[in-house]
Amino acid sequence: MNNKKEWFFGITISFIIIVCIMLYLILYFFNNMERLPEGELIGESISPSNEYTVKTYLCRGSATVANAIRGELIVNGNKKNIYWGYREEEAIVEWADDDTVIINGNSIDLPNGVYDWRRK
Repeated sequence: MNNKKEWFFGITISFIIIVCIMLYLILYFFNNMERLPEGELIGESISPSNEYTVKTYLCRGSATVANAIRGELIVNGNKKNIYWGYREEEAIVEWADDDTVIINGNSIDLPNGVYDWRRK
């Protein structure tokens, strides 16, 4: 009887570890802002202070996935994704001030802020 309990315990722990690893990989590969599709450049906007450039891209969907907009911040030649909007086909970019950009009504404080529709 003791042998069956040890076997059952081992199988249960193994199953839990496998599920945890799978969840981690799913979150890492599918919810990472740096793993977004490139898309087609549709616009570019420079901040009033000329410190930041925001480029917007249309990522075309398919039969099961809608179009999305990706926003990319460029500072001193370094690129970083700051915007990911799903079910969007155009990007309206406005500057509230030198360090705040508004993309499709979503305010982002630069340089560290991001908007990701999956995390709102």
